Amino acid sequence: MLSIVDFAKLVEQQQIETAKKRWNFSHPGWEESYHAKVIEGNKYTKVDIGSSGKFMIDKEGNIFGIKGYGQVNKKKQYGTLSTTDQYFWGEYTPVKKL
Repeated sequence: MLSIVDFAKLVEQQQIETAKKRWNFSHPGWEESYHAKVIEGNKYTKVDIGSSGKFMIDKEGNIFGIKGYGQVNKKKQYGTLSTTDQYFWGEYTPVKKL
């Protein structure tokens, strides 16, 4: 099982990988907009990408999308910290691998 910090690094790396394939960025520091940040909370830990919220993880390790910043969307669950290898995290929403 990945730690939340390792999960955030995985998401960041795959987001940057996808951006490099899609766009030819020429300005320095563009990768900063894909930097992952982990923010601990009482019920959920937030994983932000750049200046936007992306995922919320509960104490059991379940990974959820968000409705709005700080608002978990339980209808959008993307596995757990134990199943992160079953998804590609580089798209706008995670894609389950076949």
